[in-house]
Amino acid sequence: MSSLSRDVRKARIVVIAVAVVAFVSKMALAAHTRGPADVRFFWGFARAIARTDPVRVYAEQMPWLPVYNHPPLAGWMLLGLEWLAQQGVPWRPLIRFPACLADLVTVLLVFAIVRRRAARLRTAVCCAVGAALCPVLVATSGYHGNTDSVAVMFAFAAAYLLVDRGRPVAAGLAAALCISVKLIPVVAVPLLFATALRAGGRPVLLRFTAGFAALFLTVWGPVIALVPAGLKANVLEYAGGNFSFWGLVRFARWAGVPEPYVQLLRGDGHFLIVAAIMAVGVWLAWRRPADAPLAVAVTLGLLLLLSTASGVQYLAWPAAGLFVVGLWQGMAYGIVVGSVAASVYSGQRPVHWTDTEMAFGALGWAVLAVCVASAVRAALTAGRPPAASAVLPPARLAPTTAPAAAGAGPDARDAAGTAPAPAPHAD
Repeated sequence: MSSLSRDVRKARIVVIAVAVVAFVSKMALAAHTRGPADVRFFWGFARAIARTDPVRVYAEQMPWLPVYNHPPLAGWMLLGLEWLAQQGVPWRPLIRFPACLADLVTVLLVFAIVRRRAARLRTAVCCAVGAALCPVLVATSGYHGNTDSVAVMFAFAAAYLLVDRGRPVAAGLAAALCISVKLIPVVAVPLLFATALRAGGRPVLLRFTAGFAALFLTVWGPVIALVPAGLKANVLEYAGGNFSFWGLVRFARWAGVPEPYVQLLRGDGHFLIVAAIMAVGVWLAWRRPADAPLAVAVTLGLLLLLSTASGVQYLAWPAAGLFVVGLWQGMAYGIVVGSVAASVYSGQRPVHWTDTEMAFGALGWAVLAVCVASAVRAALTAGRPPAASAVLPPARLAPTTAPAAAGAGPDARDAAGTAPAPAPHAD
């Protein structure tokens, strides 16, 4: 075994150990705290699904609960968790288990993604450990729960499987899973299709599409066929709660913008924002498909940065991805925004922020803006975009007809299927 292989193995053991400790700590927090109102709301949703099913629940009248705005796969997850609860498993830690487990998997993905791109193995270890111990994720997964972290995990898994592992079918399945749990990673899906086309041409795109379509139709098809109106109203057109303690709407109200303009921003305006974020993601992926995980991180960061809705659990969207961007980005966001989340949750008032918390939230928003800007800058300065066939791992590339001639230039080496040098990591 080479020295490098031993070093990688040791580094992986360290990352796994820290990730497991973080997972156990989050589950301990989940077991010893009541959690926010969402814990009770999810129990109500789970009971309603058990009475009907994960499809017809979209037509179910639940006046005592908030809007059931979760995609179809979340319903099947809740049905399984409700069955476990009926067998005696306590609901409070149970409903927060998926998010905590997803964080553990995401930490391993961060390590694998950064290791392929950073100049030093130590950088990958530090980024993964930072993601494992990120205060934002401790608060949102260990205390709040919800499905945001699960959706983020599948989004990064899709990018990793596509460009780092060369498995487009599995990547397509992961891409469909991410939007079937929660709709937020929809901003990253177009860039994954663009990456598939740019990375391997039509064959890879077709395989990615086949995986995506197979799972999407299986999960979404029955709901689209049987209760399309409920799905459209509850999920596709859901604009978030009417809270404004973070982001653009908060700034607009601080600035005294007339309320009709604020409501326009929260209404049709948020669809334009989502479309613009998708366009940025596609542009980044097309320019440098090998860095699709970085593009996913940028889109999730932009989504929170430009979000017209507020929710403490939303703070989890960019938390792990910023460690893919760089160590200081993840640390800065995690510390500043994590302190806000901890303060809000400790007072058990996630929808009622104090003026001080909103001020620190504005600081966290500014930190996020700097982090996203640094990620875009890293993508723009990463060098010449590689040839399409130079992105997938060598084992997944079609064999070349002849090796590049000795002394051939970069273009000839690209034509011979040589993988490009890793892009510089923004740490």
